[in-house]
Amino acid sequence: MSKLTVGRRNILKAGAASLFLAGMPVTGFAKAKPPGSISVIILEGGMDGLAAMPPIGDPDLMRMRQSVTPDNYLALNDFFGLHPSLKFYAQLMASGHASAVHATAFPYTKRSHFEAQNLIEGGGLSPFSEKTGWLGRALDLSGVAGRSLSLDMPLILRGYHENDNFYPASIRGSKKPNANLLNMIAMGHHMDAAQLFTKVARKSEDNVQVPRDPASLAKYAGRAMAQVDGPVASVIRVGEFDSHSSQTEDGNTNEGRLARQLSVVDDVIAGYRRGLGEAWDDAIILTLTEFGRTVAVNGTKGTDHGYASVGLLAGGSLSNSGVITDWPGLSKKDQFEKRDLMATIDYRSVCAACIEKSLGLDHDLIAQQVFQQPDLPRMFDHLFT
Repeated sequence: MSKLTVGRRNILKAGAASLFLAGMPVTGFAKAKPPGSISVIILEGGMDGLAAMPPIGDPDLMRMRQSVTPDNYLALNDFFGLHPSLKFYAQLMASGHASAVHATAFPYTKRSHFEAQNLIEGGGLSPFSEKTGWLGRALDLSGVAGRSLSLDMPLILRGYHENDNFYPASIRGSKKPNANLLNMIAMGHHMDAAQLFTKVARKSEDNVQVPRDPASLAKYAGRAMAQVDGPVASVIRVGEFDSHSSQTEDGNTNEGRLARQLSVVDDVIAGYRRGLGEAWDDAIILTLTEFGRTVAVNGTKGTDHGYASVGLLAGGSLSNSGVITDWPGLSKKDQFEKRDLMATIDYRSVCAACIEKSLGLDHDLIAQQVFQQPDLPRMFDHLFT
């Protein structure tokens, strides 16, 4: 396993995203707050890790992927470059506040969006085997009670214990519903329905204004987590990484669909940095995507569902910058099923290390009770020491 190093700067754009906050303290809950915060950026669709962080030192890269490899990449070292849309992330790497894990994946190889997305959120041994999510289970183990700021409770944040969700509506007149009326309605219903209306009445007392663009959502999440009684976990979804066609634009390898979505990711990380303020020192942010893309480019100038990708990490809790990888090579004989980048690092180990750092849990406990894999390798020392 090798660790390489870095250099670079900053940018901004827009796009659609959704935010989920969890571990928000409940009134009367006296448990001490965990040592840090953990934020997950879910990149839906399967991000092309070979284009986001091209292995420029691999002799087979340009022979197989010249049409989708950015020619204006930011040089990290002699072997890896970084997509030019990730300028702020590169700046963090240069300052020792970002790292990447390449040639990595969850243990799933069938290339179905639905199965893979369920697996990376559930963190079980197979798709649809879990009703809870790995981050929700970790929050349970750390003793953090709380609520999710969301329209629905995403699988990744669902825990075994009772939790709740809240999403401030933007419908006219909905910001301050009449709590007395809701309580009266509750008294006229059976227990389950009554409890539901009672919860709505309590939530109506929260006056939360949430911006909707990705960078602002991340900034809001960072500010919330920076509070003494704020949440300890957040999840932001960014979609449109399914680049079957037109991955680049009009022959320009630095522009196109992937470039635009990576700019959104860059903005989200920058938003977290601004919002967290001094709490950045104890924060860890990591990306999560269901799979990578094929090594070969298809006939529509895109890439198809693959296996391994790259995980991007940022935060002041990282010990130093680098690219952590056991590089498998891109030649046909080294590819998974002669088509994909081979995964040599189990990304669950990366998630486990981030949980260990932010929530203060023991690795063996995380391996067994969060990921149901007692022999899961420990990556903590590669990232945090």
